[in-house]
Amino acid sequence: MNIQTNRLIITKFNVDMAESVHLGSLDDDNRRFVPDEVFETVEDAAETLEFLIGCYSSGKGPQVYPVLLRDQTYIGYVQAIPLGNDGWEIGYHISGAYTGQGYATEAVSAFLPVIMKKLGIGSIKGVCLAENIASVKVLERCGFEKLYEGKGSYQGQERNICKFIFRLESA
Repeated sequence: MNIQTNRLIITKFNVDMAESVHLGSLDDDNRRFVPDEVFETVEDAAETLEFLIGCYSSGKGPQVYPVLLRDQTYIGYVQAIPLGNDGWEIGYHISGAYTGQGYATEAVSAFLPVIMKKLGIGSIKGVCLAENIASVKVLERCGFEKLYEGKGSYQGQERNICKFIFRLESA
């Protein structure tokens, strides 16, 4: 994976990124919206990176890629998560210091066609908390269609969520 935009690089993780991943995971929005993706220690981040790196070669499990600025600064990630027999789901996070600058939209827009081709899929889902207005806007800007807004399971709890789908247009 080597996607480049005007401002970003999306590539593969390496364990040397553990400290950046750890620090990037500690912001308030990550704790609030995806608490299972908070790494309290560098060692926790390194252990998770080793697992994710193994998923690249096996093709099984989540496909998670770091989002870097052109100067190699780690600012977040984009991912495709398998949902068993129910397809795939997009995920992303941009660290607090870099939010509000269009990086999530830029990363997701660039990532979608590449990961969908790699996975051989024509559609991918998106789910976020309805109160996470930034994520709702990212999905909408990237061409996702909202299918549902209301009560649903999120992180093991009943919450107000939005469900989206993105479909590749056939040629």
